[in-house]
Amino acid sequence: MNVTIRKAIESDSDGIWKLMKELAIFEKYIDTFAITPEIVIESGFKKNPPDFYCLVAENNQKIAGILVYYYLPFTAQNKPAIFIKELYVDTNYRGHKIGEKLMLALKEEAVINNCGQIKWTVSPWNEGGIRFYNKLGAKENNDWLNYEWNLHD
Repeated sequence: MNVTIRKAIESDSDGIWKLMKELAIFEKYIDTFAITPEIVIESGFKKNPPDFYCLVAENNQKIAGILVYYYLPFTAQNKPAIFIKELYVDTNYRGHKIGEKLMLALKEEAVINNCGQIKWTVSPWNEGGIRFYNKLGAKENNDWLNYEWNLHD
């Protein structure tokens, strides 16, 4: 399988949105999923700076995987960090190391931008994701608890 990893462009928006929606189904938040292809275009490609960046895995002109991320401007180490918001590979393309290729491409992006860390969260029930991240050499951080403050509940 010939897969190319590259930075997303505006014409990828529909494919990105479709995988975002599949991820929302997989992670069980589809009932609150409010993203549209138009929001992807506006927030990721029309705004300057964009609200998010995205790497895509492409196979035969089809988006096979996405890695959506944004920058945290500075940290205690006085270096920016990258936060991964979404990593998803289409079920038809799994088993071809696409997730690993996306993560390695993001690592290169982090080095180019002098980032000190790449951070993300994973659901505790997502055993496949946890195994994948452990295999990459990522370490679980139990030093902090995640909190969220939902403003529209």
